Amino acid sequence: MDIKTYAPLARFIDHLLDAICIVDREGRFIFVSAACERIFGYTPKEMIGKAMLEMVVPEDRAITLQAANEIMSGHPKLDFENRYIRKDGQVVHIMWSARWSEADRLRIAVARDVTGRKQAESMQAALYAISEAAHNAEDLPSLFQLIHQIVGKLLSATNFSVAMYDESNDQLSFPYYTGDCGEASELQQTAVGTLCAEVIRTRQPLLLGPESLATFPEELRAIKDSNVVCWLVVPLNSHKGTIGALILKGHSDGARYTKKDKELLQFVATQVATAIERKQLHARLTHMAQYDSLTGLPNRGLLYDRLKMALARTRREQGQMAVLYLDLNNFKQVNDSLGHAAGDELLQKVANRLKQCMRDMDTVARMGGDEFVVLLENIQLPEHASNMAKKIRSAISQPIKIEGCSLCILPSIGIALYPDHGDEAQQLLRHADEAMYFEKKNSDNRFAKGAYNGVRTKSAS
Repeated sequence: MDIKTYAPLARFIDHLLDAICIVDREGRFIFVSAACERIFGYTPKEMIGKAMLEMVVPEDRAITLQAANEIMSGHPKLDFENRYIRKDGQVVHIMWSARWSEADRLRIAVARDVTGRKQAESMQAALYAISEAAHNAEDLPSLFQLIHQIVGKLLSATNFSVAMYDESNDQLSFPYYTGDCGEASELQQTAVGTLCAEVIRTRQPLLLGPESLATFPEELRAIKDSNVVCWLVVPLNSHKGTIGALILKGHSDGARYTKKDKELLQFVATQVATAIERKQLHARLTHMAQYDSLTGLPNRGLLYDRLKMALARTRREQGQMAVLYLDLNNFKQVNDSLGHAAGDELLQKVANRLKQCMRDMDTVARMGGDEFVVLLENIQLPEHASNMAKKIRSAISQPIKIEGCSLCILPSIGIALYPDHGDEAQQLLRHADEAMYFEKKNSDNRFAKGAYNGVRTKSAS
């Protein structure tokens, strides 16, 4: 096709509000109408010879290339939508109608700017999606990933980070980051940490670009990165205060954010803050339901769940496992002599010693009072369970300093083996419990009592 042949027609085309584009097989513009400058910011002369895909938002390039291949295969597109980066860095939403001219070996397309409509639709969809994400996400990391996807549908979010602020410890962390943001441990030492600190201090969003740099404090003006042209940081504000921030970073070859983008992301961030707090509350409630508040160990309910899962795995693998049931001899005397606060401290220190004895795959749980259960998976020989019992007994029997006293206390430990002593959770727990009481009743406990009698002796320290 000789474009010059259609020069008279081109003059009429230039009056159209929608843009007319003709692209060759390699994806380069060979003709654009005057409306392209209004939509894309480039003059027709600047667009001729330019690769179409280079102007597409990075997140949309794959679907754009797929659509182009389908069009060239003879399948016209009537309402294909994607996003482009204007010359000034702003992102525009385009709806295309396009088809392939086999005779001319060219794609002929009409582009309509639907940015306003898409932003309104996207806002509604984003609010719904954030609410759904807060409900469906298993944990905070998965919630952050969903939030990244939601923000990416509103703005260019190739370089996206979430910062969380712990006010009680005045500590900033970066639980989610993607793109070229670097490692989380490095973020606090870079421009990101400085920008987040300013946003959290002021509770106000921050749009930092070359044109606005002079209006900011000196410490922010000193932030320079030759490859970064724009920072957009918005606070995660809630009724409790600022709990963190969302960070977007624009590069010289990508999007540049605008004041409208700042307002948009801040509105979204308010909903995101609510979603994060909901997930944090859910995590706390779940933890409270599954873990002992005094020792931090799994409680009885979580132990039963893990024991049932361990039994299912062991049956499939035709392996062996063991359950150890233990309590602390003469623990009541600690409460009676030193008080319940000392007894609680003793339980906490015993729990810590038990955890130090365990492998990563093992579970130690508090059943209540001074009773604990240890679940040992994937043991090779019965002796491994008895060796663990010896290791636990040795660890617990070491002197424990509480309130200026050196306290020694011994555990009684019962062992149940799968499959020797049962193939169900209750059977194994019952056998281990009975074995523990048998040991307590029949073992020589004089050393434990004698050791405890020294509880009021001041430690050498």
